[in-house]
Amino acid sequence: MRNLFRLAAGVNMTPLMVQIQRQSLWKADTYLRDYPQGPFEDVDTIFLRFPPASVTEMERDGRDPHECVWMDGSLHLPAARALIFSLMHTVEGERLGRVMINRIRPGGRIFPHADTPLHATYWDRFHYVVQSAPGVNFRVDEETVFMQTGECWWFQNQLEHEVVNNSADDRIHLIVDIRCQYLSFRGELPTKPL
Repeated sequence: MRNLFRLAAGVNMTPLMVQIQRQSLWKADTYLRDYPQGPFEDVDTIFLRFPPASVTEMERDGRDPHECVWMDGSLHLPAARALIFSLMHTVEGERLGRVMINRIRPGGRIFPHADTPLHATYWDRFHYVVQSAPGVNFRVDEETVFMQTGECWWFQNQLEHEVVNNSADDRIHLIVDIRCQYLSFRGELPTKPL
């Protein structure tokens, strides 16, 4: 099985980038950055979809631990919705999970970590590269790649992964979790364009 796969290149990120730059959404929510012992202290996040409560609370209350709801950030970034639903169509997604936009400042990083098996075995993780520059390295297990602006990638987030931004620009990704029950990246990918 491959640990990461480039699904598309040349996707127009200009509409989303313009919407992001016109607003002050980065400091609205510091959940990931403030998470105890978390790997995201250098990351700013705009949440578009996220669980309404912690997994523990949802399981305790008998709710689906994978349920996500639209957040306020989605109202301000309609260009993201077009990208999200185009991707859902391409990969024949059955359910949409977490969606967020992460920014790593120059010199910043996402420290090595692996997502929980509960999350990573249920969802497929996709990254749209909204902005990046040479010097941004994305490592999954023992493979390191430079993901370029306008690309879309799938990767196995149950494996240890990290990002180091050694560029002079912010690294910005739109991260989308999709339940793809019938899609396996061990074989052929669908040929529909994004």
